[in-house]
Amino acid sequence: MERLFRWVLTGLMIIVAGMEFIQVATRYVLQIPMMGLEEILVYFALWLYVLGSVNASREDTQITANVLDVFLKTERSKLMIRVTADLMGLVVALWLTWWAGDYFLYSWKVWKFSPTRYIPTFYAECSLFIGLALMTIYGSVHFVRNVKRLLASPVEA
Repeated sequence: MERLFRWVLTGLMIIVAGMEFIQVATRYVLQIPMMGLEEILVYFALWLYVLGSVNASREDTQITANVLDVFLKTERSKLMIRVTADLMGLVVALWLTWWAGDYFLYSWKVWKFSPTRYIPTFYAECSLFIGLALMTIYGSVHFVRNVKRLLASPVEA
């Protein structure tokens, strides 16, 4: 799975950077802008951002501010805070996935097109639901793992 994410994210970064370079070069250097290129760029950029977030959820490397870890002495108390944070994150992820699911169904039903190139916007809009669903799954896995670690840890006096 790690290799797949590495290749897909690297490919998307190259595509987004390349398209942005072409747009800047043609618009500001050659004075001949490529109409609709930024419209296509949005599709790749959305998938890049969302899959990058999914990858951070998969690796459990999201940015966190673990201020309480400074004050807590035992590993068990730190793990209890981690389980609580995982639970709150999972609740928020489920809520956002529910909303993204509604938006996914709306996008599927309406089937809008981009204004210049007439590309279905569904292909960009579905990234939110797919990404949030995957983040919820990975969040659930991390939550269950940390609950098991908490239950297995010895209770200190």
